[in-house]
Amino acid sequence: RLNQLGALILLMVLGPLMLIVAALIWRTDGAPVLFAHYRVGFRGKLFRCFKFRTMRRDAEQVLADLLRDDARARAEWAAGQKLVDDPRITPIGRFLRRTSLDELPQLLNVLRGEMSLVGPRPITVGELTRYGSVRWHYLSVRPGITGLWQVSGRNDTTYDERVELDRRYVEQQTLFVDVAILLKTIRVVLRREGAC
Repeated sequence: RLNQLGALILLMVLGPLMLIVAALIWRTDGAPVLFAHYRVGFRGKLFRCFKFRTMRRDAEQVLADLLRDDARARAEWAAGQKLVDDPRITPIGRFLRRTSLDELPQLLNVLRGEMSLVGPRPITVGELTRYGSVRWHYLSVRPGITGLWQVSGRNDTTYDERVELDRRYVEQQTLFVDVAILLKTIRVVLRREGAC
């Protein structure tokens, strides 16, 4: 309930900013302005995780072509499911990612009870296999908009370090830890630490 109340307050405060972001995406790259991707939630239940769209509409084909033709990109993708110079990302999408504004629609996921304000990173079904025995930690809580990963280096960490941070969060979770992470998130976002 506290998470949902917090999300409702944040949506009321940040609503005008979200409308501006949506209008910018619409004007520069057309519809849709939101992107919903299936992620693994509490007890393994799949849910559609919302974000502002930061990629081209033909992103899947662009990625497939790149991975087929570029061995270095294939190795980078295999290591962390990310690309430093990702050709799929639009110019406004780069700005949204650097500022973390692309994640604001996840407040809707919190309102729906699918996510928490703080928790492990929301991951895909394919990523769950990389968690090994730590997957039980991940499945025991709701994923969060922010968490230990986001305030501990974010994209500057390896995939194994991300998994370890998720495990550590679940084992140490308290209201005090959650509040500390939320406060640290504000600093990290303002400084753009570890952002794409």
